Amino acid sequence: MKVFTSALLIGAASAAVAQQQPLIVPEAVNNAFKAVSDKASSWTKPLENLQHELKHLTEEARATWDEVAMMFPESMSQASFISPPKKHNKRPASHWDFHTIGKDVQDVWVMDENGEQQRQVDGNFENFNLRTKKVDPKSLGVDQVKQYSGYLDNEEDDKHLFYWFFESRNDPKNDPVVLWLNGGPGCSSLTGLFMELGPSSITKDGKTKFNPSSWNANASVIFLDQPVNVGYSYSGSSVSNTIAAGKDVYALLTLFFKQFPEYSNQTFHISGESYAGHYIPVFASEILSHKNRNINLQSVLIGNGLTDGLTQYEYYRPMACGDGGWPAVLDEGECTSMDNALPRCQSLIQNCYDSESVWSCVPASIYCNNAMIGPYQRTGMNPYDVRKKCGDNSLCYDELDWIQEYLNRDSVMEALGAEVEKYDSCNFDINRNFLFQGDWMQPFHRLVPGILEKIPVLIYAGDADFICNWLGNLAWTTELEWSGHKAYAKAELKDFKLADDKTKIGSVKSAGNMTFMRLHAAGHMVPYDQPVASLEMLNRWLSGEWMGKH
Repeated sequence: MKVFTSALLIGAASAAVAQQQPLIVPEAVNNAFKAVSDKASSWTKPLENLQHELKHLTEEARATWDEVAMMFPESMSQASFISPPKKHNKRPASHWDFHTIGKDVQDVWVMDENGEQQRQVDGNFENFNLRTKKVDPKSLGVDQVKQYSGYLDNEEDDKHLFYWFFESRNDPKNDPVVLWLNGGPGCSSLTGLFMELGPSSITKDGKTKFNPSSWNANASVIFLDQPVNVGYSYSGSSVSNTIAAGKDVYALLTLFFKQFPEYSNQTFHISGESYAGHYIPVFASEILSHKNRNINLQSVLIGNGLTDGLTQYEYYRPMACGDGGWPAVLDEGECTSMDNALPRCQSLIQNCYDSESVWSCVPASIYCNNAMIGPYQRTGMNPYDVRKKCGDNSLCYDELDWIQEYLNRDSVMEALGAEVEKYDSCNFDINRNFLFQGDWMQPFHRLVPGILEKIPVLIYAGDADFICNWLGNLAWTTELEWSGHKAYAKAELKDFKLADDKTKIGSVKSAGNMTFMRLHAAGHMVPYDQPVASLEMLNRWLSGEWMGKH
């Protein structure tokens, strides 16, 4: 999800629960200009050099920077922003049941078909290790299946990613393996576990409640807290862009499948929602770039994702103003204001796409989120569901408080081997870091055509979501240029019905390796609102119903 507030947003139109988060003003901005470095421009320079850097920007981008500078003049002269490391206590080696050493994996050589020596698995794992413990199902009562939890340790960069694996309830020796990622950026995937698609939810009184529609009904599922300093993950440094997280995820999966080869031959799929629309194209591309790998990646699934801002931001006005299948949230004047703001927004995003520079991408995020998302946020309506008001929780859902309280219990942290001092559902520092690294508007959709040439892609969307709405997701998939573009663009939306009683639960269009699915009466978190439909979607997708459809 994204984190939002009814106050003026400078930044984030994302989905929070496990998705994205808009930033809060003025505190967010007052702190925001304390950091960041970018592949093109370094924020470690004193901000008095800012004007020199801005000379290279378009007039629109420069004007946006000037607007922020006028709003927060003091913060523009304070440029030391590093997120504080998460407090943690590393457990002794004896706490873990398995230790997988990256260097040992890297040093395995085999003979190729030409009789030449090559590494069995591609990649540099010398600085990576995996610690794993068996989770006693009886200790937590989340599910009765075999479970593992642990950390991927990047020793060189002091990064430690937490994961929790649940075996399939059905046939784990043959069922697929699915990785689940929440978004934010900066929200824990354990919120997806306990609020959406995991084996149990957490009730108001802190008890676990069995979920019959869990995605591990017919698949083994890995929930990963990433990037570092999210959920139970931690680091002495920080990750503030999507690219930096890709190699960590590749290493984690490689070492996991090395430690547990019984899951490595099954098909593997990456799924996630919201800001995972950024993560997944990068992670999938990283995996597919390695010829010799033990990760049997066969498809990706992105739910209510933010992937192509240039296309998707056009559809905030229609979704908020009654053209998305639900009653309008905004009045005519506000809708007209959004129409008037769109050209400037799109011009800024285009400049970001052209340069991929932090100096161009940050102004695009600031202006567009204020102009296209701010009017909706100020209504107090739920940005993740246009049908309801937002609750008292800053992320709109009380369940997040229940989950956070549960995951902070000493007994739970001990059972899982968690090493952080405190669990938070979402880390607002991470959200801010990504925004001010320019990551928000980066054109990650450009990676999707290369993925489509190799594996199928499912883009699904609950049709009551505002923040990453179905209109925008349908639009970007239809406009995407790839080898199957014409066939997909011509494909019609057809009814999607439950197999058992033929109830219509949405619509689907598919051609080649691209499939789009609209799920009716679901918000940003489809499994939360429509658990039965989401599980059927997953099972039928993994069975190959739409994969490679012509």
